[in-house]
Amino acid sequence: MGFLNKWERKFGKYAIPNLTFWLIGAWVLGFIIQYTMPSVQMMLTLEPAYILRGQVWRLVSWLLIPPSVNILFMIFVLSCYYFIGTSIEQAIGTFRYNVYLIGGLLCSILGAFALYLFYFVAERGISVTGIGYYFSTEYITMSLFMAFAVIFPNVEFRLYFIIPLKAKWLGIVDAVWMGFMFLASSAAGRVAILSSLMNFLIFFFSTRNYKRVSPGEIHRKQVYRQQMRQSDLVTKHKCAICGRTERDGADLEFRFCSKCEGNYEYCQEHLFTHQHIRRS
Repeated sequence: MGFLNKWERKFGKYAIPNLTFWLIGAWVLGFIIQYTMPSVQMMLTLEPAYILRGQVWRLVSWLLIPPSVNILFMIFVLSCYYFIGTSIEQAIGTFRYNVYLIGGLLCSILGAFALYLFYFVAERGISVTGIGYYFSTEYITMSLFMAFAVIFPNVEFRLYFIIPLKAKWLGIVDAVWMGFMFLASSAAGRVAILSSLMNFLIFFFSTRNYKRVSPGEIHRKQVYRQQMRQSDLVTKHKCAICGRTERDGADLEFRFCSKCEGNYEYCQEHLFTHQHIRRS
């Protein structure tokens, strides 16, 4: 995906680090609204009809609607998704993770408006509401987990805190469940599912070069960076008395002593004051 490489060189500095943290924070706020002001939640949905009437906050506020989860397991689920999101970001990089996550959200918004336009034309100009019911962050979380399963297939999760299952098998179950939901849903539900997963389909199936984001390649890159940092620490000059190098000052000068037996180098402070080294 060469265009992503070009985008990263141009816009990589604008990428939002730790984007998962802000998404989890939005869900926490959504949980509070859901249990304290449930009527307000209807003002947050991704409803194109109301957006076109001026309620533009819905373009963003629908992210506050959290995935369906029991309040007792909320902390566990949110911490799990935080681990998944941060792991993906570390694997593919901050910019690419931004593109993946934000791209999925934008695809959902475009899907909602495409669905609204379809019904608007079908109903001969009558504004249709209720589309926001089909669009939520539920499918976005699934796309995150499926991405995690592709990148880290052998990571184990404990189902019910007991049964060990690898991420790749859970990812397959996720994909089968999404396929079943797609076939069993109405046209609106199918558009919502497809648009929410468009980021996964585009980002991972438009290229076969998975080695760049594989854990082995990530480890090799980390080792390479570490070796480069260590090579940067190698100095050309070092005083045999005080141990200072050219890194300790640009004005320092170093010379070898012709009277010492061996390759001994000294700074200008100790060049004429040191005791000469004799091997015999």
